[in-house]
Amino acid sequence: MFTSQGPSLRELTVQALSSVERGYDLLAPKFDLTPFRTPDRMLDAVEETLAQREGAAFGAGLDLCCGTGAALPMLRRLCRDRVTGVDLSAGMLAEAARAHPEGVELVRADALALPDPLGDSYDLAVSFGAFGHFLPAERPALFAEVHRALRPGGLFAFPVGAPLPLTSPVWWAVAGFDAAMRVRNAVWRPPFVMYYRTFPYGPVLADLRAAGFVVESAPLEHFGRAADGSPRWRLVLARKAAAREPVPEPVPAPAHGPA
Repeated sequence: MFTSQGPSLRELTVQALSSVERGYDLLAPKFDLTPFRTPDRMLDAVEETLAQREGAAFGAGLDLCCGTGAALPMLRRLCRDRVTGVDLSAGMLAEAARAHPEGVELVRADALALPDPLGDSYDLAVSFGAFGHFLPAERPALFAEVHRALRPGGLFAFPVGAPLPLTSPVWWAVAGFDAAMRVRNAVWRPPFVMYYRTFPYGPVLADLRAAGFVVESAPLEHFGRAADGSPRWRLVLARKAAAREPVPEPVPAPAHGPA
């Protein structure tokens, strides 16, 4: 899974025993050499799907939990105006700054408490591979912050994979990882919040709608379909409702005299 230039087992162990922020600061210089970086295949599929559905409709773009900035070039191609990456880890942002020295604004911030200047500023927000760092109880606050960052009519887009069958080795691998992380967080401080099975499709859509989004999805056909015909990956498209037009005052009917 890891190249010889990637992090060693010792480095990964130190990261796993740190906080989320400190762990990613430590991992940042070698992060792009790990399987944790969002694959280019996924980024290409999302970009193509957004371009086909939305055209050149985006002004400013926001990458939430941008990490080392894998999705920032995609946003620069999709968005006419400024592009911003937000992440909690200063180390990850430093790597993003080295990789994307021009045309990108980088902001260190907690996704659960975005700075006020980012509010009501963006036409497109995306996020890749970060939702496992938020507990289910934190989803409403997370989605509320994204909703606040978008202009009326703005779009929040992110990929979600289909549920894995119990017969899949991957299901058992991620279930084992989540169990190990729960044990780790029960006996060690600071916690390192990272779970693979805490972002189920149905409850996520319900939380998005509760935050004020109008939600639909599009299949990412690049990844094919399961035996039952359902897509292996979907792109969730959560749109902030456009501002309502003011309702005009009724015009009184003209008075009529006697016939």
